[in-house]
Amino acid sequence: MEKCIIIGAGISGISIAQCLKNRFQVKLFEAASKPGGLIKCERINGHLYHTVGGHVFNTKRQDVLEWFWGFFKKEEEFSKATRNSTISMADGSLIPYPIENHAYLFGESMMKDFINDLISMASRKQHAPTNFEEFLQNQFGETLYRAYFQPYNEKIWRRDLNSVPLSWLEGKLPMPSLEEILYNNFVHIKEKSFVHSTFYYEKYGGSQFLADRLAKGLDIQYNTTVTSIHRTEEGKWTVNGELCDKVIFCGNIIDIPNMVDGLDISEFTAGINALEAHGTTSVLCEIADNPYSWIYMPSRAHKAHRIICTGNFAQSNNAKGKLSATIEFTDYISKDEIEANLKKIPFSPKYITHKYTEYTYPIQNISTRKMLDSLKQSTEPQGLYFLGRFAEWEYYNMDAAMGAALDLNKRI
Repeated sequence: MEKCIIIGAGISGISIAQCLKNRFQVKLFEAASKPGGLIKCERINGHLYHTVGGHVFNTKRQDVLEWFWGFFKKEEEFSKATRNSTISMADGSLIPYPIENHAYLFGESMMKDFINDLISMASRKQHAPTNFEEFLQNQFGETLYRAYFQPYNEKIWRRDLNSVPLSWLEGKLPMPSLEEILYNNFVHIKEKSFVHSTFYYEKYGGSQFLADRLAKGLDIQYNTTVTSIHRTEEGKWTVNGELCDKVIFCGNIIDIPNMVDGLDISEFTAGINALEAHGTTSVLCEIADNPYSWIYMPSRAHKAHRIICTGNFAQSNNAKGKLSATIEFTDYISKDEIEANLKKIPFSPKYITHKYTEYTYPIQNISTRKMLDSLKQSTEPQGLYFLGRFAEWEYYNMDAAMGAALDLNKRI
């Protein structure tokens, strides 16, 4: 068997390792002490803490679905839940998600403005959007853009939305037609009627349980930071001096120019160094009882953009008699700022702990994909592959990361 070294035991690394382990001798290097990457969890004060986000499993891809359930007992180890999301508007009202299906709940003035937007959108010729702002305005109208989509997304992206490209959008947002928006409002359609409206969640241990199971049986060397990836004159590779035939990099591609030698990738260095991203400060809280899974918050009165009610995903996530949630802020925010913001956030959150993760949201521009595709086309024939959210600079959800691993498996 040829030997393959995988750098990073996040969801991408352990997924591709499971795909390859019957065809290659596979070894993983992981800087942390346990697997999972962005889906890791900890237990704090009796609460399960998703240190970044609140990861659930659903997918449109049949091959991902079949592959995933090969590792788990669906009925015994997972619960199937229906999304119950809401939008906490700036005036304190709660509008069910997605907002465009619930215009009948708006105040009179906003409802009239939205109706006029729909009439205008129906009567004019639509031009293809060139950026995220134009997409939102064309898709949902100016009223919803100003009241919800603009302030909510500016909290996440921390920039004018006309500078955000459309490349990351595929599969991430509902894209209803004008006819569907009207129909959904007439019949009062609910969120559960949509794709991704249901999801599976672990009965115990959250997404750490998932990561631990997918890591089972793999040769993973933890607490190991990779500092060198060397291409030998014989066409082999060494990773931290250990010889192998192929390397799959699942870390952060920003580190690659200082890590790889023996293979000239200098033409890509400037593009890699220019890549941008946001981090996340994720705050574990106790929160007032509520029925929701996600609470989106466009209000400019505070900096948080969403509450993920992870305690509603599984009762085992909660300390006895309490409901837990994680509240997300884009980029770094101090504990003093967190506590000041929590006072302005609905459902009375009480601070338990927080963690800042520097890289969580990759930001693409119009040339990002082209540059990285060219890099992969250059390195893959030499046995160096890139896989994962920050290795490929793609806004992958968990199932998309698994899907990318299945796709890579076919190419190797």
